[in-house]
Amino acid sequence: MKVVVFKQPNYLHNFVQSTFNALSADKVRGATLVVSGDGRYFSKDAIQIITKMSAANGVRRVWIGQNGLLSTPAVSAVIRERVGADGSKASGAFILTASHNPGGPREDFGIKYNMENGGPAPEAITDKIYDNTKTIKEYFIAEDLPEVDISAIGVTSFSGPEGNFDVEVIDSADDYVKLMKKIFDFQSIKKLLTSPNFTFCYDALNGVAGAYAKRIFVEELGAKESSLLNCTPKEDFGGGHPDPNLTYAKELVERMGLGKSSSKDEPPEFGAAADGDADRNMILGKRFFVTPSDSVAIIAANAVASIPYFSSGLKGVARSMPTSAALDVVAKNLKLKFFEVPTGWKFFGNLMDAGLCSVCGEESFGTGSDHIREKDGIWAVLAWLSILAFKNKDNIGGNKLVTVEDIVRQHWTTYGRHYYTRYDYENVDAGAAKELMTYLIKLQSTLPDVNKIIHGIRSDVADVAEADEFEYKDPVDGSVSKHQGVRYLFKDGSRLVFRLSGTGSEGATIRLYIEQYEKDSSKTGRDSQEALSPLVDVALKLSKMQEFTGRSAPTVIT
Repeated sequence: MKVVVFKQPNYLHNFVQSTFNALSADKVRGATLVVSGDGRYFSKDAIQIITKMSAANGVRRVWIGQNGLLSTPAVSAVIRERVGADGSKASGAFILTASHNPGGPREDFGIKYNMENGGPAPEAITDKIYDNTKTIKEYFIAEDLPEVDISAIGVTSFSGPEGNFDVEVIDSADDYVKLMKKIFDFQSIKKLLTSPNFTFCYDALNGVAGAYAKRIFVEELGAKESSLLNCTPKEDFGGGHPDPNLTYAKELVERMGLGKSSSKDEPPEFGAAADGDADRNMILGKRFFVTPSDSVAIIAANAVASIPYFSSGLKGVARSMPTSAALDVVAKNLKLKFFEVPTGWKFFGNLMDAGLCSVCGEESFGTGSDHIREKDGIWAVLAWLSILAFKNKDNIGGNKLVTVEDIVRQHWTTYGRHYYTRYDYENVDAGAAKELMTYLIKLQSTLPDVNKIIHGIRSDVADVAEADEFEYKDPVDGSVSKHQGVRYLFKDGSRLVFRLSGTGSEGATIRLYIEQYEKDSSKTGRDSQEALSPLVDVALKLSKMQEFTGRSAPTVIT
């Protein structure tokens, strides 16, 4: 939602109190909570308000990242890993972020609650919070509590209305860096990053990832400081859109040789970007884009050999339903447990808590593992650097290193290629978006008619074998999630998926996912848009996209 909404009298207060009221007493009274976020506009005000409300609700202590900065994955790490000087552990967190949406006085702000496992609150809790917001009549706040200086690390103790109350400002990176060093072989990555033949570039898009980039990539791993782009966190993300994709990460895309203008400089071997709260990532090679769907599949295929944390094997892998089936093929080949879940990290978290999943990912630039219960952008970059270090371990001083493109193309040769693209139609009229989805579901009732329409559009596209509205029964808690997207599954393994996204702040966002599987290794090197052209044509005409939305083109193509 927009900052102006959160600035309405009592709006934030009501949400925070509704959250406290939705939690069991032991998660509030005497508890330790984390309160931090991506540093976007209004965060500092919100931290002071939440801190005062925590004191009034009987919370014992609050941990805040220095300057209010903690990435979403770092918050999860702090909840799971940090032990206070007095032995205290956090039981939850208020995370202040609107993810990959823009920041600033006229832009977006958001708040979410994470549980004691470090993951997002489950639907049972979020439903309670929502119900509470509709009936709330009062909130509790210690108005007289002085504001805390969140720029200085240290503990401030108060006598709050419910007894002793401590606010500790912690180093934003310490706990997260310690965890990364337990997972990865930093020495082998350092050999790669300091090799004269390897060049590296990381773009934080002026988001919270900047609070970690210098510490990890420069100080710990020896990369040059000039490798870092936009690594100073800013309240408005420098006026940019902190979404790590080919459209919004313009500076990185140009530097990596993928922009429209050709640079005289030779692009780096490896490039990566983060979103505002550093849970998303984009991976690039020299003049080469790695789709997030391929990225998670490649990490899973190489994890055991390349990353010490996984040396004893993977428990299982999972992907969100709209993500390409590249991970499915890896799971089948490596005989791993495999899960297809709705979009939303809490579904992965349930599998991880039950010991069923080690590596997971979403096509929306989110990749992660069971080290925490959020997607983790810097973890994904370190995973790729680990794979590159492993592939080059005997040739680190050689003239020709194994590149990102080499690794991806070898993967396609072994497992086949899932040509894949996503079309986003942002800020579409919400009524029109619902009508489109209703039309697509109705269309599914007669597949022979669907195939007749399709062959009238393109004769070179396979028949639809199955069509449905995706529904998921959680194998851990038995909960059922309905209406998760409309799927058209073709006989040759191709897929069309249509889904309404909830991450925008205005109108509706329609996401269209288009995928074609190619097993013949002689045909895996085609241009993606060219290979997908027949299916794109079918998707747009079958769905009557322009008629329903009035849009002749998507807002973003990834």
